[in-house]
Amino acid sequence: MSETLAGSCLCGAIRYTVKGPITELRACHCTNCQKASGAGGSVNAVIPRSSFTLLSGTPKRHAGKADSGRTLFRYFCGDCGSPIYSHRETTPDTLVLRAGTLDNPGAMKITTHIWTRSARDWAHMDPGTTQLPGQPS
Repeated sequence: MSETLAGSCLCGAIRYTVKGPITELRACHCTNCQKASGAGGSVNAVIPRSSFTLLSGTPKRHAGKADSGRTLFRYFCGDCGSPIYSHRETTPDTLVLRAGTLDNPGAMKITTHIWTRSARDWAHMDPGTTQLPGQPS
């Protein structure tokens, strides 16, 4: 049986569901995630687009070059600014969902840290996780 998770932006204008389960989270420390979040990066669930359903609202989209050099589309609430998800131009069927927007994520844990070479000095990385200096293949 598939678990369904729900989430939203800060103001609630954008609501969505994800058919799960989500089994792993990635912490991204790239400079783009740092700038987009205003923090040390982002914590994400990589999911198939087919598992994501937008229930209300229309996210705004920003296209930019990621640290990898690829075009990345970032989707966010135009009212409160909450980042919701992103995807590479070349892989539109795979979404990178911001885990902090889930209403009740349960016992999910970060399993992988990516772009560690860009991590801020204050970043904590559990030594038991996979750590990659750049983008995973």
